[in-house]
Amino acid sequence: MILLLTYNKKKNLLELYKYQYSLQDVQEPNLYRDNFNYDEVPKVTFNYRLVPMNCPDEIWITDTTFRDGQQARAPYTVDQIVTLYKMLSRLGGPKGKIRTCEFFLYSENDRKAIRACQEQGLKFPEITGWIRATKEDFKLVKDMDLEECGILVSCSDYHIFNKLHKTRKQAMDGYLEVVKAALDMGIRPRCHFEDVTRADFYGFVVPFAQELRHLMEEYQIPVKIRFCDTMGYGVPYPGATLPRSVPGIIYGINHFGQFPSELIEWHGHNDFYKAVVNATTAWLYGASSVNCSLLGIGERTGNTPLEAMVMEYAQIRGTLDGMDPTVITEIAEYYEKELGYKIPERTPFVGADFNVTRAGIHADGVAKDEEIYNIFNTAKILNRPLGVEINKNSGSAGIAYWLNHNLQLEGNTKIDKNAPEVALLKDWVDKQYEDGRVAYISKEELIAAMQELTPHLMAYIKE
Repeated sequence: MILLLTYNKKKNLLELYKYQYSLQDVQEPNLYRDNFNYDEVPKVTFNYRLVPMNCPDEIWITDTTFRDGQQARAPYTVDQIVTLYKMLSRLGGPKGKIRTCEFFLYSENDRKAIRACQEQGLKFPEITGWIRATKEDFKLVKDMDLEECGILVSCSDYHIFNKLHKTRKQAMDGYLEVVKAALDMGIRPRCHFEDVTRADFYGFVVPFAQELRHLMEEYQIPVKIRFCDTMGYGVPYPGATLPRSVPGIIYGINHFGQFPSELIEWHGHNDFYKAVVNATTAWLYGASSVNCSLLGIGERTGNTPLEAMVMEYAQIRGTLDGMDPTVITEIAEYYEKELGYKIPERTPFVGADFNVTRAGIHADGVAKDEEIYNIFNTAKILNRPLGVEINKNSGSAGIAYWLNHNLQLEGNTKIDKNAPEVALLKDWVDKQYEDGRVAYISKEELIAAMQELTPHLMAYIKE
């Protein structure tokens, strides 16, 4: 192992800079059985080794809606892809906070969609491709005039030994040959380190990354690494051991693999409900980009939801940097109305009920100050005003708030929870549930009740 000293101008300290790790070409696969006993829930283990946060100067989002996201639903039409692509551009804003958009290349529909998106003339998101690790597929990349393309390079022994039936050296040599072919054609390769959270980090991942860095230096073409948490095993906990530690993976490739942050990307799945926190952790520990799909649509439990990472960006940076989050609402409406996709009602930011309250005591608080029970100004930021639905628990406060909200009453025209109109409607609501009703009461039903019990309020109904 060769150790060289360098002076870190950012931290004003001397560091051991260059580490050389050799491939450990083991005879038997390392399946990390202490962590992954297939007949038990996977275990999280700790060695209490902490690595420093190192959030890059610039961070951004990449999209895989039309690649990984399309593996979990019916294929999008060309027109649908173009519509969503333009929405992604508007959402990402002029600074390109949604930097790239990834496409399959194999079907004619995929290629038509790429051409149609290219014709939009948008700077962001840049259109990139994805291929298998075979030289023949590069012709597709050149034919579509793409500058960057993803290459699948499975890196855990589960995949190398049990799927590819190769040794680590055979797998690495094959991957490097394909990467060289991409570089020879002037294509920026993006290497998808599949199943990294079950891979031997210092025995395969870092040595492979160092070989990629040598190629990058030789060709003077950037090579990106996308860490794929294929099964969602990654954990954000400080002091957790590899291979499951997201901080350890990102810090390790940045420090020991000497890959710069702008060439490190995280791609997570949500099998253990950690897709969002793991993606944010990757940002915090040194990855510039996190890979997402709209609404988190992806195989099994899905990918990291892109709209969630817009909000994570705003929280850790203190700014949206030109992103337009109202487009998130447009995207949700498009999926439901045009694509027939049912978003679970309580999904944060996009579900029909994410900022709707049904409890009377909450409605009473909201009537006094909306901030009490709303996460932020959803009307301004997402174009989604706070809502209240009426059920057996709404009480007078809930009905009063519903009236004021839906009739857009302000100031002296607002209806108090003790008003006679509220009492009449509350009696009607209570009677519904006394008669055995279970479901909440729709807006249309309440308007019909108003027409019968409080007809003078109908003058406030907006068409």
